[in-house]
Amino acid sequence: MTELRNIQRELERFRFRSIAAAAFVLLSFGLLVSRLVVLQVARHDELSTRAEANRIAVLPIVPQRGRILDRNGVVLATNYTAYTLEITPSKVSNLEQTIDQLAQLIDIQPRDRKRFKRQMEESKSFESLPIRTKLTDEEMARFLAQRFHFPGVDIKARLFRSYPLGDTASHLLGYIGRINQAEKTAMEDWDEDRLANYRGTEYIGKLGLEQSYEAELHGRTGYEEVETAASGRAVRRLNSHPPTPGNELHLSIDIKLQHLVEQLYGDRRGALVAIDPRNGEVLAFVSKPTFDPNLFVDGIDFDSWRELNESIDKPLLNRALRGTYPPGSTFKPYMAVAALTTGKRDPHLVIQDNLSYTFGGHTFGSPETDRAGPKDMRLAIITSSNVYFYSLAVEMGVDLIHEQLEPFGFGRRTGIDLEGEVTGVLPSTEWKRRTYKRPEQKKWYPGETVSLGIGQGYNNFTMTQLATAMATLCTGGQRFQPRLVREVEDLVSHDKRIVSSDALPPLPLKPQDVSLVLDAMVGVAQAGTSSRVFAGAPYVSGGKTGTAQAVTMRSGEKYSAARVAEHQRDHSLYIAFAPRDNPRVALALIVENAGWGTAAAAPIARRVLDYVLMGQYPSEEDIALVREGKSVGPPVGTPRRVEDVPLPHTNPVDMPLGLAPAPAASGASAAGAVPAASGATAASRSASRPAANPIPAAPVASGASR
Repeated sequence: MTELRNIQRELERFRFRSIAAAAFVLLSFGLLVSRLVVLQVARHDELSTRAEANRIAVLPIVPQRGRILDRNGVVLATNYTAYTLEITPSKVSNLEQTIDQLAQLIDIQPRDRKRFKRQMEESKSFESLPIRTKLTDEEMARFLAQRFHFPGVDIKARLFRSYPLGDTASHLLGYIGRINQAEKTAMEDWDEDRLANYRGTEYIGKLGLEQSYEAELHGRTGYEEVETAASGRAVRRLNSHPPTPGNELHLSIDIKLQHLVEQLYGDRRGALVAIDPRNGEVLAFVSKPTFDPNLFVDGIDFDSWRELNESIDKPLLNRALRGTYPPGSTFKPYMAVAALTTGKRDPHLVIQDNLSYTFGGHTFGSPETDRAGPKDMRLAIITSSNVYFYSLAVEMGVDLIHEQLEPFGFGRRTGIDLEGEVTGVLPSTEWKRRTYKRPEQKKWYPGETVSLGIGQGYNNFTMTQLATAMATLCTGGQRFQPRLVREVEDLVSHDKRIVSSDALPPLPLKPQDVSLVLDAMVGVAQAGTSSRVFAGAPYVSGGKTGTAQAVTMRSGEKYSAARVAEHQRDHSLYIAFAPRDNPRVALALIVENAGWGTAAAAPIARRVLDYVLMGQYPSEEDIALVREGKSVGPPVGTPRRVEDVPLPHTNPVDMPLGLAPAPAASGASAAGAVPAASGATAASRSASRPAANPIPAAPVASGASR
């Protein structure tokens, strides 16, 4: 059977298909043309910029951190360049295996592994983390020969922070360390300009001047534009903007004096602050025990951290800034000034001291070494009469004591240029209402006032506060905020900006009142509790010993150092100024759990005054006696001239041969296009033994004070 074809229908179908195909082709070309117009015309500028960005990488160049120098130009913190072996965890498939293989080429200790793991916990996986620092030339050569076996592992040139004097002045200087996750979270709230200045930076100041002057020391981050291949490899440098190095800090601290005081403390715990009362400059700022800041800057290993953090001696506590102590009898001169200012007691009024004072059925005692007898204000200060000041405290009352002594700086921050200062406690009825929760605790009882007169009870202050108060008193009421930094130097322009402390409004003290108290303090050094220590001094100084309880004694219980643990023994304190006319130095110090103020604290004060006023450095024999608490009189042996004594032993960082400190004025990156980080490393691959020394004891409610 023959099929008949419908030619007309097939032609129509063919025409329809041809038209549809042509329309599809035209539509496709239309879409291509429109897309081409969008890409080449409408979005030309945007896409051209993105293409250029893909071709050009902008790399941050971290600035060199500013140095820190003492008043005589001794370098306390500096930088040097070295090479590190670094791993980017996100680029490594088997991290443990890679580290094991690297250990066959380069010495990687267990502490390096622990530090690396801890840094991984604080960082993101795409960040480059050091597994070994300060590579030697031989180690670098071995790795570079096998580099192709280790994707995600590279050598980088970095700037490292160094503290050449080791643990000397460590609490003052602080240290720098890697930015942890908590700090990164806090940095998200920074403004864009400040945050941009930390791009590429892995380290930041922590504690001490490194933290407080971070903005001055950090500098300005630079950048360089590098043309890259499709693989991301740098082909050539197109443009660069060098970083601006951080500013240098010139301190008021005399590091040789600082080191001497730390020697005199030895293994004992405590703090000393010495101030020039004429301008508020801090001459020595000591907290013992110290620690080696070089251990922290590249990430402290776990064992060293545990040893420092868990030590009963609390070596990481800055006792000069954050340690609060009952002032003991060093509080009595200020009580006397307050009594004279308010007219609460005539200086010639004689009080019969029978070595005990009864109030509200409770008896407050005196040290067994005290002598009974009639005493006026001057003699009460010289002999450190507890009974005289017990009765004075009751007559004045807690709120008047607070009103008169708070302007000296007690119970509030002094404003020293360090972060983290605590306020201490100068009690008042309002303070107790705010501090305690239960109604019976909020009430101030009259019996609590008695111990305030001898610097016990709720009184708790820092040595910075005591030294500042001493500086204010010996100048007749002139006040300054204590300052550690004298000048800030711009290393680009070499301009120096003086960091001065403007004089605060003076206290309205009567000259005759101040003179009476200061003369009594001179009597302490010449005929009183510290007279043996200051015998033969060629200058006239004033001082006051203090012995403060570390733990509360029960009523009627007698104190015996032999029967209590070492950390529960009394603290030894001393405040001093010299010379009597136009004082040049005021100081306050404490030796924790060392007993009588004249036995442990006063000998250290004598050596400090000899250094500042006479330019004398004690003999090695004398230093040993003071360190052991066996000095009972003036310095022994032949003193040396300060200028003849070498600087504290400088233990250079354990850097590979051929590596030198980075130039002070240079802000350039360490190795061309490789950005250098403002990092630091430990001063030694081996962890140094941390100094062992403690935490201040809690305030006591009552007890004897000497």
